Amino acid sequence: MIAQKVLSVPFSTSPPPLARALAERNYIEATPVQSAVLAPDAAGRDLLVSAQTGSGKTVAYGLAIARELLGDAERFERAATPLALIVAPTRELALQVHRELDWLYGQAGARVVSCVGGMDPRREQRELEAGAHIVVGTPGRLCDHLRRHRLDVSQLKAVVLDEADEMLDLGFREDMEFILKTTPETRRTLLFSATLPRTIITLAKTYQHDAFRIEVAGRDGGHADIEYRAVRIAPSDVEHAVVNTLRYVESPTAIVFCATRSGVTHLQTALLERGFSVVALSGELTQNERTNALNALRDGRARVCVATDVAARGIDLPNLGLVIHADLPNDPEVMQHRSGRTGRAGKKGVSVLLVPPARRRRAEMLLNLAGIEAVWGTAPQADEIRALDQQRMMQDSLFTEEATADDQALAQTLLAERSAEEIAVALARLYRARLPSPEDILDPGERAPRGRDDRAAGKSARGPREERDYGPRETGPRARPGKAGAKHAMDGGVWFRAAIGKRKNAEARWLLPMICRRGGITRQDIGAIRILDTTTEFEISATAAVDFAAQIKHPDKDDNIRIEPLIGAKPIEPRDERPAPKPHGGQMSERETRRSKRPDSWSPQIEPLADPRPPRPGKDAGFKDAGFKKDTYKKDGFKKDGFKKDGFKPDGFKPDGLKTKTPRDDKPAYVSKARRADPSAKNASFKKKAKKFRG
Repeated sequence: MIAQKVLSVPFSTSPPPLARALAERNYIEATPVQSAVLAPDAAGRDLLVSAQTGSGKTVAYGLAIARELLGDAERFERAATPLALIVAPTRELALQVHRELDWLYGQAGARVVSCVGGMDPRREQRELEAGAHIVVGTPGRLCDHLRRHRLDVSQLKAVVLDEADEMLDLGFREDMEFILKTTPETRRTLLFSATLPRTIITLAKTYQHDAFRIEVAGRDGGHADIEYRAVRIAPSDVEHAVVNTLRYVESPTAIVFCATRSGVTHLQTALLERGFSVVALSGELTQNERTNALNALRDGRARVCVATDVAARGIDLPNLGLVIHADLPNDPEVMQHRSGRTGRAGKKGVSVLLVPPARRRRAEMLLNLAGIEAVWGTAPQADEIRALDQQRMMQDSLFTEEATADDQALAQTLLAERSAEEIAVALARLYRARLPSPEDILDPGERAPRGRDDRAAGKSARGPREERDYGPRETGPRARPGKAGAKHAMDGGVWFRAAIGKRKNAEARWLLPMICRRGGITRQDIGAIRILDTTTEFEISATAAVDFAAQIKHPDKDDNIRIEPLIGAKPIEPRDERPAPKPHGGQMSERETRRSKRPDSWSPQIEPLADPRPPRPGKDAGFKDAGFKKDTYKKDGFKKDGFKKDGFKPDGFKPDGLKTKTPRDDKPAYVSKARRADPSAKNASFKKKAKKFRG
């Protein structure tokens, strides 16, 4: 194993076509891992390299195998059988490696072919038959081509296993061994891994010859270019914390990690409702959908990616400056792998862990095991984000770009017809309209553990609690005042209905911004919300109801949820305003007496809508009106005894037919000793009677 400090090796030592390609991409100084593989001691040898993610490993092994593939020539000869094979754990990483090697070897005329799962294998077969210099693929698809004799590896000069530890974790050990056994013994084998567990060392000893071990360790505190922040949040404020973090940290591209596919779908929907441009990456998506999502992030059509660990493994996104852990990772390596999506190639990045109170100890353990010092704090508040928006607006490119003649003419026209204040207000309104609204977040704070006496004392021991108004969040038929978001019915409020309910995962936290956006109102105009199985009913203040009804008539481009006035429903009434029933002659029972001494509580009363339809015959009017007529069963249909007289004719069974003897007192019928002794006699008697019965 070489020393950690490696002298920088200039790219000029690489073949000229590759050096020119690096210069065009502004690669001036080699990273530590690139310098290590280009060192004289590593030339021509098998390599076992350990380096953290985002350290430039793809360019490193691309340069390391260049001499074996190209030699001193300026360009490759006509493509035939492959000269190099690159194996990557996931489709996204394999396609990313394909793009990197394509530009790195572009001026040398190399033909790079990818073979990954989810793509058309027949197209890959045609490309392999046409010839390739470098083949990049995933283990499963490469093994499939090898077994079908579509991939000729007889002339391979180098094999690279990228992210070998991840391939072992994903269960590709047998495929990796099959590939290494199939390739020539004279090949050069380069094994790259973020970590070097015992399984990787065993694999290297089995399939490498006199491997030169390179370990470029990260600096203290994890990745030096990543700033780690741990944010305390309430368990119900995960989505709000994600929204405010995305708004506070200004990054062209951000990625949010969830633990499950359902979590990815839920969070993507919530962010879309709030106005973010979001794409999702999870295992349930097809390869085309995942490719389109990554392309949208690369070309700027989307800003946020919500992904699981497997789907986002190894991806490299440009200008990704923010990583949010909506769900805590399972181990320190996963946390570092997630965070390694940012802070790449010398750029700075921020990694934010959202930590509910119940997960505080686990978060501290993960950070300690990874050797990371994180800054603990709370999520950005709405006031902080609004103040930051004002500063960013003054520095926006709208004010810094040089004005054209058309811009000057339009500005003069506006100043002639409007005052400067009106123009400034309109500009501020337009600037804020393109930004998602920040959310109000509850700070869980540092609560000391309470003893038994404090718990027995209840609220009086805890003292007054700060209350905040977050709008009507999770309300329903049993909502009570005093909880965050629950509201009494508005005086003169108007009820509306949205065509979505619990069966489609309707929640007040994303219904609220949708209702405000669709109707052009604020949260203060919304009263109680009742989320039913298939619909959601909500109350709008009388002052905003007319404008709201007019706004919802226009189609919405972001969603197709139908909203309409709720006709016939009564507003919610507090329980204390309704006359209580008095059974038992007006005398309260013992249970009712005890209940009357409890503090008054409030719950909405849901009145069923009146059904305007007339009663249907046979359904609502009963059987008598629908009528089973007297002649439904005709008089002669069935006789009184239930069978027609000739239902079974007298000659149906002949008098001398087989008769059934009824055993007496449930005893079996008597069989003579002679018949029991001679079965043939019994059979003969049976045949005789059967013949007589058939006539």
